Amino acid sequence: MQIGFKLFAEAYSPQEMVRQAVRAEAAGFDFVEISDHYHPWLESPGHSGFAWSILAAIAVRTERIGLATGVTCPTIRYHPAIIAQAAATTALLSEGRFTLGVGSGEQLSEHVTGHPWPVVGVRHAMLREALEIIRLLWSGGYRTYRGTYLSVEDARVFDLPDTLPEIAVAAGGPRAARIAGELGDALFVTEPRTDLVEAYTAAGGTGARWAEVPLAYAGTVEAALESAHRLFRFGPTGWKIQSELPNVRNVEAATAFVRPEDMADAFAAGPDADTHVEMVRTFADAGYDRLALISAGPDVEEFFGFYERELSPRLRALQGDPVGSDGAPPASGPAGW
Repeated sequence: MQIGFKLFAEAYSPQEMVRQAVRAEAAGFDFVEISDHYHPWLESPGHSGFAWSILAAIAVRTERIGLATGVTCPTIRYHPAIIAQAAATTALLSEGRFTLGVGSGEQLSEHVTGHPWPVVGVRHAMLREALEIIRLLWSGGYRTYRGTYLSVEDARVFDLPDTLPEIAVAAGGPRAARIAGELGDALFVTEPRTDLVEAYTAAGGTGARWAEVPLAYAGTVEAALESAHRLFRFGPTGWKIQSELPNVRNVEAATAFVRPEDMADAFAAGPDADTHVEMVRTFADAGYDRLALISAGPDVEEFFGFYERELSPRLRALQGDPVGSDGAPPASGPAGW
C-alpha cells in the first residue's frame, strides 16, 4: 500500500499546488495526484490551473515522489493523441514517476469546446477508443486509427520513455470498472466500494487500486466540517448529478441546501487521529492500495504537520511498512514508482 496526497487544483493557485507537492515529498508521502479540470466545482475559492503545466513544474522540483492525474478525460476537451504526448513528456520529465489517471469526464469541464455532451454509454465507448489510441501511439511509429467517435491520422509521439506510464481508469460503477480491467493498468475510485474491485478483477484487472480518502483535519469537528463544506459540498450530490451539470453556477444551485453537518457522512473530521486512521482503513479493507488523502480542513500546512506527527507512523504500520524510531517512513522511495 502507498499513501499519497490529493492536489485539489480547484481550491488553490498553480503556484500553491507546486509548493504543496514539494511539501508532500518532504512529509514522506509516496505520491501526489492532481485534479484536471477546466472549471472549478464552486465559485469560491475558484481556482482551476492547467494540470499539465503544474505537473511539469512539480516534476522538476521534486526527486522521489510519484505524480498522477486524478483524473484526465481524454475524449472531448483533450484529444487522446494530445494526452498520449502529454503523458509521455511528463513521464520523461519526472524520470518514470508518472501515472496517467483517466476517466469519462463531467460536463462542467468538457463542454467548453462546444462538443455536445454524450450520454454515459457513449462516453464509455469514447473512453475505450481513447485508451486504444493512447496505447497505439505509445507503441511508436506513425499511426492511424479510425473509430466510431475518435480518429488519429498519421500521428507519432517522438519522445517516448523507455518505461511507459501506467494508466489508471476511474470508475463510478461496474461498467467503467470493467473498462479499467480490460484496457487499463489500474483502477481509480472515490468511494470504498468492493463491487468496483470485484468488477475490475473479474474483467482481468490485476494492477493497483487507487482511491481518494476524504479527510478534514482541524482543531474541532465543527471547524473541519465548515471547511469541508466550503470546499467539497458538491460531493453529497453524487456522481450522477456532478457529471451532468454544465456550469459552476449550476453546481452552486445544486448544493445550496447542503449543510456543513451533511459533510460528516463522507469526511473524517476533526483533530482525532483515530477518526482519520479508521477512514483510511475503510478504503484499505475494501481492497484499495494507492490511497490519496484529501485535505479538506482550513489549513493545509497544519494537515501536513498532523500527518508527519501522527498519521504517517500509524498508516505505515497499517500498511506493514517499517518505520524508524522517530516514526518517519523509510528514506528510500516507494516500490513501483
